Amino acid sequence: MSLLRRGDTPSTKEPPQLKSISDTAQQVAEAVSAVLDVETEILDDQYNIVAGTGKYKNLIGTKDDEAWHTDGDFIYTRVLKTGDPIIIEDPEAEFYGPILMGEMGEICCPIKLRGKVIGVLSLVAFDEKQKNQLMDKKDQLLNFLNRMAFLLASRVSEVEAYNRLEITSNKLNVIIETINQGIISINRDNIIIHCNKYAESIIGIPSKHLLGLHIEEIWPDSPAVKVTKTGVGYREKEELCGTPPNQMHLLVTATPVWLEEKPMGAVISFRNMSDARQMAYNLTDNKIALELDHIKGNSKKIREVKYQALRVAKGSSTILITGESGTGKELFARAIHYTSPRRNKPLVIVNCGAIPETLLESELFGYEEGAFTGARKGGRPGKFELANEGTIFLDEIGDLPLHLQVKLLHAIQRRQVERVGGNHPIPVDVRIVAATNRDLEAMCRTGEFREDLFYRLNVIPLFIPPLRNRKEDIAILMDYFLDKYRDLLGKIIDAFSENARQAFIQYEWPGNVRELENAVEYAVNMEPGRIITLESIPKRVSGHWLNNGTPPAETNFKDDLGNMEKDLLAAKIMELSSHNYSKKEIATALGISRATLYRKIKQYGIKL
Repeated sequence: MSLLRRGDTPSTKEPPQLKSISDTAQQVAEAVSAVLDVETEILDDQYNIVAGTGKYKNLIGTKDDEAWHTDGDFIYTRVLKTGDPIIIEDPEAEFYGPILMGEMGEICCPIKLRGKVIGVLSLVAFDEKQKNQLMDKKDQLLNFLNRMAFLLASRVSEVEAYNRLEITSNKLNVIIETINQGIISINRDNIIIHCNKYAESIIGIPSKHLLGLHIEEIWPDSPAVKVTKTGVGYREKEELCGTPPNQMHLLVTATPVWLEEKPMGAVISFRNMSDARQMAYNLTDNKIALELDHIKGNSKKIREVKYQALRVAKGSSTILITGESGTGKELFARAIHYTSPRRNKPLVIVNCGAIPETLLESELFGYEEGAFTGARKGGRPGKFELANEGTIFLDEIGDLPLHLQVKLLHAIQRRQVERVGGNHPIPVDVRIVAATNRDLEAMCRTGEFREDLFYRLNVIPLFIPPLRNRKEDIAILMDYFLDKYRDLLGKIIDAFSENARQAFIQYEWPGNVRELENAVEYAVNMEPGRIITLESIPKRVSGHWLNNGTPPAETNFKDDLGNMEKDLLAAKIMELSSHNYSKKEIATALGISRATLYRKIKQYGIKL
């Protein structure tokens, strides 16, 4: 406590720093007092008594009395403001104010850290003997106090550095634990010194049992061992760790840790290949979450197929979808996948007829590094691996070459694939849905398709009927595609004319739903008005109706003329009204009177 009670309290925005080493400060105070036989007080830059002996010991944690005064320039305030030491030999002669605790002499030394005064270290005499001890050796004692102050400041600096390091370490631990992959660090002797929770979950061993193990105790022949010796790391390398049935297929990156230009360890990051494939699939595949209810059609035949698909979707048996081109086999395959328990796993689509035969094997089964000229470094997984735990849709399966039919058969039977150039099988859990518009049974008889593979694929047959056999669905599909393309093309079209609708319904649709969709898109593009007429639909469709269609029995030539007039009139009226023509202007443009216009509108039920 200072001799004279108090001046201004210096302001600070930072918390007191000496409080962080209060234990060390108290040890210093007691040691100094024991050696010099005087009392010691240590306070911070906010006048908090951090440590003390004798009369000051009971005041630790309180503020020195100077904190409650704002008038005058007292001893601790001067030391904190100027950063200079002060020696007081005669308190009453040198300062004014009351001497509350009977101090008779004092030596005060600032405690500085990085050029800033963070506190005061003070020796206080309360009797003549103590005063003589202080004043007889004041210069030596001041030098001693400077050293003690430096020691205290150094300790504060150490604590601050440790706290910063601990905060940084905690932040790094949080980052490591939130990374969605396993992290293991090893030292230069390949001993595991850290692992995160994700690594535990993949390896299946708690961290307390992993720490201290050699990396090869959990991963024999791990390439990471070479990293700590050579300092050469690697990225995203496939590794098989462990032995079946507990073998893990991992994607691994190993990065060396350097100290003074020497490799001192490595950090190994890894994830399950299945997780890596799922991530790649999520990033690259344009998924359409199509369910069976989204497949348009209400005919009895299509309802039966949808019901059958719904039942088989819940299992994992192989499905063979057959039907003519354009019937929607891929739509059913997607719907089956997204209705199945595998809906959140990959759906990988392969068109066996669209990929060159020379590339098809590596596309399906992948390849190892160096398998052929141009093979990518590190190899590449095939579609079966990418579809692991999900569904693979093999479209146009009838175009699969015979030599690949054998390999596909083995993959189905063994639930394993082997990459081109590889020598070890890779287990896969894949549901197979195949599709074709060809007669596979006939191909089996001619030797174009393996009979054993056909039976493996045809576990659950699913036949999609052609559009001509479910004509009641045509009108539903017409309206659906009209909504789609008028929005897509920005056209204002209300409906099909009756003649156009009949032409669509009576057409045979050899291209099935795909051809119908294209025909509607064509009509939306070509139609100038708000009603699609015969003139706007493809000629093959309108021509078939005009040449081969059988008008209903109750109609005659006069009715046909009336229908044609209705279509043409409705289209022209819609076109003109879209340009904000009045009824008078529309009648003038049509070359008829307003009375005739009103009569025709009423006669044909045309809406303006």
